Amino acid sequence: MLTMMYLVRHAHTIYTPDERNRTLSEQGYADAKIVRKLLAAEQVDTYISSPYRRAWETIVTDPSAAALDERLRERQIAPAPVKDFQGAMDRLWSDEEYQFPGGESNMTARRRVVDALEDILAAHPGKRIAIGTHGNLMVLALGHYDDRFDYAFWKQLPMPAIWKLTFDGRRYIQAESLRLKK
Repeated sequence: MLTMMYLVRHAHTIYTPDERNRTLSEQGYADAKIVRKLLAAEQVDTYISSPYRRAWETIVTDPSAAALDERLRERQIAPAPVKDFQGAMDRLWSDEEYQFPGGESNMTARRRVVDALEDILAAHPGKRIAIGTHGNLMVLALGHYDDRFDYAFWKQLPMPAIWKLTFDGRRYIQAESLRLKK
């Protein structure tokens, strides 16, 4: 029995340090409408999202239309915004076990998201499931299943982005990008 999982990186946001309540930009809202139409055309059965507003706003218009799963939130780099974001990313992706004080390593964040995805697969066999999440966490999850998804891939990943993963039971088969028609 095939299960389709649609990992959705949220659309463009208006940056604020408030991770949970950061909302989409005007362009982000326009792109989210396209994402939602594409997911409807794919006949998605179930919507599950990070509790962060930008993630659920990309896949549904109302947060009650998606189950919110804390394990799908973006990885915590450090307790406060880092001064050199790109330098921090270089450091984290160059050493799977490295973590800034109070933050998550790639290894820890990957374990968290893969555990969530495995639980979702077990709970929704044969379904089409949209997962609203974040770029860093999305690529860590994709990289668990397929090693072509790495730091270089993350650096060029657009907002929003949708990757459709196909599973036979809990066995990963393939991942394909779904292109947004703007």
